Amino acid sequence: MPRFAGEVLPMWFRNLRAYRLTQPFSLTAEQLEEQLAGQTFRACAPSQPLSLGWSSPLGVEDGPLVHAAGGRLLLRLRREERLLPGTVVREALAERVAAIEEKEGRKVYRKERLGLKDEIIRDCLPRAFTRNTFLYAFIDPAGGWIYVDASSATRAEELLNLLRESIGTLPVLLPDVQHSPQACMTRWLLDRDLPAGFDAAGECELREPGDDGGVVRCRGVDLFSEEVDSHLHAGRQVSRLALRHDERVAFVLGDDLCLRRLKFAEALLKENEDLPPEDALARLDADFVLMAEAIVELFEAVLAAFGGLAE
Repeated sequence: MPRFAGEVLPMWFRNLRAYRLTQPFSLTAEQLEEQLAGQTFRACAPSQPLSLGWSSPLGVEDGPLVHAAGGRLLLRLRREERLLPGTVVREALAERVAAIEEKEGRKVYRKERLGLKDEIIRDCLPRAFTRNTFLYAFIDPAGGWIYVDASSATRAEELLNLLRESIGTLPVLLPDVQHSPQACMTRWLLDRDLPAGFDAAGECELREPGDDGGVVRCRGVDLFSEEVDSHLHAGRQVSRLALRHDERVAFVLGDDLCLRRLKFAEALLKENEDLPPEDALARLDADFVLMAEAIVELFEAVLAAFGGLAE
């Protein structure tokens, strides 16, 4: 059994959401760099709750905003937000409302409350702490895909929207497959037969049909056991399934085709260890090529497991 790494460099994706390009991506790395420069990251102003912008994917200050290798283009979104806990706002609002009602002997209604809340937020924002997060993505022009390191669709859309603003247009679609992922993953467990190259990794999420259906989460169990079988025969379907692919990558596959909690085999992560330690950029470059190849291969296998892309 291969060993899978825990903490790895940010260069190695932890999650994966893939988007199909519906038109050829024709920008070169140099042209894309020029387009992104207009949306370079700038820190939050005192009264600004959120700031988004591009930063160097190699982590080099004032470095290039696009890193090209192996025919693919690596990007990094920097996201800074001011942290203003809801409890602080609610307590301050309650104090102001109580003071007005006591002083003026009247009721403070919803519209006025909303105005007071906005005032409190404006007053508190300059003193709020900030948090920075980074989101990676790479464009595969030859394959016609954009791969985003995000488990949240909202975060992935933030990156895609900023990229769309930067270059003027970005026609993409979520992938649609021939066969229902839920039905396929359910059948894999019922038949105890996974597609070639895939192995079950002892974790799944089972959902009852319908928006209000219950959820059963199984972890650290034999997914081909009678216990899991009983849930499947009762009508629950697999919505998430932990898998390993070709002893190279472990992940949790969702019925939305999002791959979460990616873990690459240690042998894969150490493949470039022979590069000189003083040449960090060469190592990052080689790691990106290696990771991108592994991700493209993995996602192609996932699509094939569901019958390929729907026409």
